[in-house]
Amino acid sequence: MVRTTIQLNKKTKDVLEKQKLYPNETFDQIIQRLVKKRDYDDELSPQTIKDIEEGVKDIKAGRVYTTEQINKELGL
Repeated sequence: MVRTTIQLNKKTKDVLEKQKLYPNETFDQIIQRLVKKRDYDDELSPQTIKDIEEGVKDIKAGRVYTTEQINKELGL
């Protein structure tokens, strides 16, 4: 393993500290886990793709409501 030093601002370090699954988890392990998770998050399931396509069709067909319209309907 090659060891190197990187600079993090305090806010980034604090965020990484909060991501620890156990006290001795290293920043390297945290970063590897987060990168791997992100790779999986980029993959959309066929159902999600279908739902997005249906949503786009609804938008194009005008079957949507604005936040203002919903608030008015709910009396907010």
